[in-house]
Amino acid sequence: MARKRFDDSNCSVARALNQVGDWWSLLIVLHAMYGTQRFVDFQQELGIAKNILCDRLARLVDNGVLKKVEVGEHGSRFEYRLTEKGRDLFPVVIALRQWGDKWNPAPNETPLDLRDRATGQPIQTVQVQNAAGEPVTVRDVFVSDVPTPSTKKDPA
Repeated sequence: MARKRFDDSNCSVARALNQVGDWWSLLIVLHAMYGTQRFVDFQQELGIAKNILCDRLARLVDNGVLKKVEVGEHGSRFEYRLTEKGRDLFPVVIALRQWGDKWNPAPNETPLDLRDRATGQPIQTVQVQNAAGEPVTVRDVFVSDVPTPSTKKDPA
């Protein structure tokens, strides 16, 4: 059974899931954030089948999340590196990690202790904030009917 596609959806969450919405893709992005770049290293660290890894890497490259960089002579070796689009997934991955640590922690293991490289301080919990920088929850927001400047249609 083919997976449903959401390319034409008005929902940006659905469209984003087309590009990174399966667990292998997000785990590949996570490991790329940790510094993994080579196919063999992704395969070893994730325990993923070669055909699935090949498919997910190709899809992430096609979607502009990763770029494939030639590092060997005559195209004999490649590495996969995050693009700006891929690096922009950092808060998403951190928020998902923090949610998982809270609601589905690993038994008998402490969560990873993520710290700011410059200060050594723990990173804060990812939060959605209003324009004044105050935290908001799902109960504090609504979907506006008024288009924002980036979504206004040209009256052509």
